[in-house]
Amino acid sequence: MIRVFVVYEQEPDAERYEQHAELCRKVEAGTFRHGKVFGAPMGEPSFRYYAEWEFADLDSFKAAARTPEFAATGKDAMALGIPFQVHFAELE
Repeated sequence: MIRVFVVYEQEPDAERYEQHAELCRKVEAGTFRHGKVFGAPMGEPSFRYYAEWEFADLDSFKAAARTPEFAATGKDAMALGIPFQVHFAELE
């Protein structure tokens, strides 16, 4: 399984983020989830919002990553105006 996870430094406007989430849901072969980061083991969390896609395997991720829909999600995330980081993980 492949997981793409995104962490945002600030919580986005809920209505605007729902527009972004709808765009993310258009990426084929992926399951998209998102939500608030509400805490950390010690002190305040470094990030305030989290989003993720899950793909069944590396091939389905690679195919999705080549689509215009996937590219559009990155452009739209930047348009949110909130600093964020994207990471890719292979789950065992």
